[in-house]
Amino acid sequence: MQAIFNKIQGDKVIWMVTFLLSILSLLAVYSAISTLAFKAGGNSLGFLFKHLSMFGIGFLVMFVVHKINFKYFSRASQILIYAAAALLVLTLVFGSNINDAKRWITIPVIGLSFQTSDLAKIVLITFLARQLNHYRTKLHEFNTGILPILAAPVVICGLILPANFSTAAMLFAVCFLMMFIGGVSIRHLFQIAGLGVAGLVAVFLVGKAVPDSFPRLDTWIHRIENFTEPNAEGNYQSDLAQVAIYRGGVIPSGPGSGSSRNYLPHPYSDMIYAFIIEEYGAIFGGLGVLFLYLILLYRSIRTATRCPKHFGGLLALGLSFLLVMQAIINMAVAVKLFPTTGQPLPLVSMGGTSIVFTCLAIGMILSVSRSVYNTEEWEQENTDSPLDSDNNTAAHAS
Repeated sequence: MQAIFNKIQGDKVIWMVTFLLSILSLLAVYSAISTLAFKAGGNSLGFLFKHLSMFGIGFLVMFVVHKINFKYFSRASQILIYAAAALLVLTLVFGSNINDAKRWITIPVIGLSFQTSDLAKIVLITFLARQLNHYRTKLHEFNTGILPILAAPVVICGLILPANFSTAAMLFAVCFLMMFIGGVSIRHLFQIAGLGVAGLVAVFLVGKAVPDSFPRLDTWIHRIENFTEPNAEGNYQSDLAQVAIYRGGVIPSGPGSGSSRNYLPHPYSDMIYAFIIEEYGAIFGGLGVLFLYLILLYRSIRTATRCPKHFGGLLALGLSFLLVMQAIINMAVAVKLFPTTGQPLPLVSMGGTSIVFTCLAIGMILSVSRSVYNTEEWEQENTDSPLDSDNNTAAHAS
């Protein structure tokens, strides 16, 4: 065990939180997939092995990425932002159509499918951190400072929007927070918020006038209407989640004791938080999971405020905001505090490549934390460039 701790670097608490969430995921998913395995005519061990293999690949990616100096992420984002936009366009045109949404694209030859938005989210946050660092002396000018920063979020979120409104809205909210912390003035933030509201109104009008342009518009509206009407038929998912949470009570019943897997829609993915509460109780399962994500957020903020580079601090903040905000939305849906969105619980919900991309994001946060917790080694491999010459922290910039 000591040999393993000697090889991993950065914030050990983030490593531990990631490990605990992955263990919880394996236990909960294995308990929840029995019905899915029965319907598929297969063995639940097969689903568990696939889930475990994704974690294996994810942890390998996380280990490799956390060893890379984070300044290279800034440089790579200048190219990857165009690649991410191109992949999103390809997904809208040639992606797999599931429930009127084209979110997945299949890689030729190997036949692996993944959501291009998972990659685009990480790339956009990295690129935005770079732009906020690059234009930090021009943030008082809207045309020459704010617009160049705003271009990438508008394009990427706009390409995600037709297939996945919740992801686009969440990602833009994270970008908005990053701009606030990065030093954009309140006046300019109000202008950006106004442009965002105008954009949503335009989407609604275009979607009503040309239904094929936004085929999921009615779905978005119905979800909001169902959320505001407690007795609506469309609330069956959250209603069943409430039953599972009620059955869980306060004291843990233990792994394998949950019966909601027989009636709860997607207990291994979208509604896994309710299933965890049913098996582990409200304290250990409900508050325990929330506490782990809050620890991740706190340690990432601590890393950001102590990072010697402005870009690194913004990168750690943006990625941690993304992961924790997604987790809170998933948990809020399960306890009926938010409309149904379909957002998975990071590192816990059963998924394929989404686990790998989550591990990639955590690996990048750990890379930033190396500049704080492994200072001597990080300084030896660091070579300053004009792009990375700022020595202020993200907190100082705000």
